[in-house]
Amino acid sequence: MKEYTILALCSVFVTVLADKKIGINILKRRLFFVFLAVIILFKFLVNGFLTGASVVIYNPDYFLGLRLGSIPLEDFLFGFSMVTMTIVFWEYFKKKNRL
Repeated sequence: MKEYTILALCSVFVTVLADKKIGINILKRRLFFVFLAVIILFKFLVNGFLTGASVVIYNPDYFLGLRLGSIPLEDFLFGFSMVTMTIVFWEYFKKKNRL
């Protein structure tokens, strides 16, 4: 079973749902995608080195095997979720503390 793939997809689903339910709507902001592009660039540099130099090795039984360069697709999904969820909560608590 492809557990890493399933967990990565679930993390994206929960993140998008949280953004919508909490009402932050970060995914509707153009600046967010500029920010995300910068993060992806650094992900290629750092994660690309780690996976390309075999510092981090993935068991092919747990992910799809699709890679962008040397980086598994699932790493991009988790990266999206971590960054986006952090911003959603940051914006939520910033808004809540103003009230």
